[in-house]
Amino acid sequence: MALAALVLSGLCLAEQGSSSSGEDGWYEISALNTGLDKRIDRTSLRTPRETMRHFMRLIESGDYDGAAHILNLSDLPPGEQRARGGELARQLAEVFRRGKWLNISTLSARPDAMIEDVSGKDPQAGKMRRDIQLASLEAGNDAYDIRLGRYRVNDDEPIWLITPESVSSIPALYDQYGPSRFEAYIPEPLKQSFGLLRIWEWIAIPLVLLAIALIGKGVHLVMSVITRWLPSGSPSIFFTQIQSPVALIVMALVTQTLLDFVVSFSAVVATTLRVTLTIVMAWSVGVIALRLIDTFMLHMTRRMAGEIDDSKPQDERKLLTTLYALRRVIILIMVILVTIYVLGQVRLFETLGMSILASASVLAVLVGIAGQAVLSNILSSFQLSLAKPLRIGDLVMFENQWCYVEGIFYTYILLRVWNERRLIVPVTYFASRPFENLSAKSTMEYRTLELTLHLNADVVCLRERFLEYAKAEENVIEHHKLICSVTAQNASAQTITCFLMTVDPLSGWAAEASIREKLMAFIRDHHPDWWPRQVVVLSEQDIALGGNAGERP
Repeated sequence: MALAALVLSGLCLAEQGSSSSGEDGWYEISALNTGLDKRIDRTSLRTPRETMRHFMRLIESGDYDGAAHILNLSDLPPGEQRARGGELARQLAEVFRRGKWLNISTLSARPDAMIEDVSGKDPQAGKMRRDIQLASLEAGNDAYDIRLGRYRVNDDEPIWLITPESVSSIPALYDQYGPSRFEAYIPEPLKQSFGLLRIWEWIAIPLVLLAIALIGKGVHLVMSVITRWLPSGSPSIFFTQIQSPVALIVMALVTQTLLDFVVSFSAVVATTLRVTLTIVMAWSVGVIALRLIDTFMLHMTRRMAGEIDDSKPQDERKLLTTLYALRRVIILIMVILVTIYVLGQVRLFETLGMSILASASVLAVLVGIAGQAVLSNILSSFQLSLAKPLRIGDLVMFENQWCYVEGIFYTYILLRVWNERRLIVPVTYFASRPFENLSAKSTMEYRTLELTLHLNADVVCLRERFLEYAKAEENVIEHHKLICSVTAQNASAQTITCFLMTVDPLSGWAAEASIREKLMAFIRDHHPDWWPRQVVVLSEQDIALGGNAGERP
């Protein structure tokens, strides 16, 4: 007896659990779309994927009254359901076509719409759902959701329909995403679908792109004319550099105006264009800001007497180096802000926009893997900016070449070689090689010149001439440090080395060459016997052979 009561109690609990599960898996309603004439085909509405596929099939065949059965019109009186049902279904199809590209294959094929992948972070994973979101669209300042809900009428099998709340938002969404006035003049045959787009769209898109390109070319020409009218200098240089970004901004604004007020393309084209326009606008504004900074830096450089070198004050060279570092920081900040802005805008386009962004992200990962050297250069560039082992204008000895540092950029360093050539060196390569900064503390340099003379050369006389010539040179300073001494000697010659202090390496090289020429001219004109000569000692046998040699034929 007790066992029978226990079994009966378990059956009751199981029945209660089943009833509760059923209530969680659908909405119970007593009647559905009583104002519509046709009967509903329930076999095509058992899953979200089947429902939307059946809806699109009916729309493509022009059966809008049949498609009205997939809308839950319970908020409308029966008479109004019959009058407006087909039109609401047609308007919803246009919203899907133009405002939201709906990928039906991504919808659940389960009657309970359960998310089977429980390994993710979705809190709904593993649970039955009685409504799902198809799209989230903005119209004006309001956002509207289009959702599917699962409904059961009495004891019938549950079916998936567009929710009443979504049906009430269709007119507002249609006003935003519906056909433009321009489409009223398009012949009906051109409105037929051909692939992803309609026939007229395949014709209109190239024409629109051509018109936009011509507008951009016109803006570029106008900017060129304005540049010629401006006085030479920083303003004209700035306008020359921003011609292309300004043209792109105008092209983007015109395209956006066409999409908003003139023509409305299908969601595939409209979403791609809007994402592209967002990126172009953000990039163009960033480039204009960067060009403004570059123009300011050019103005500062020209204020510093043209080409900057180590003869200029250290404060000026340090300021220019700081400006270059600030330029790289601003570029990094702009890239981050543009990325955040684009990600925020893509949220409006959800499925297709995120698909486009995901494809771009995969490409970015591949490019990032291949561009590790570029990233390394950028990090090395910041390292040089923070540690400051060199400044703009410093004279460096890099790989046995005298070079002035003209610019420190993200990925490379621009060096001006002494013969006016330009050396482009990757930052990582430059940072990994030893270099001598001849301007680190002071531009002064102690230089030496050597003369190899005969042992009978008068060092005192030569020293007096060296002091005379060195003191006459403008770029030789600290005359008390002038030295002329014998630094080496062998059996036939002696090496005399002269030391002099100069204001900078290049001037020191010129002073050294000038003094060497004067000393050599002095020796040639007054003491030619000081030149080194080779002494050959001949034996008696060599002399005899030399004498007999003259008798040989």
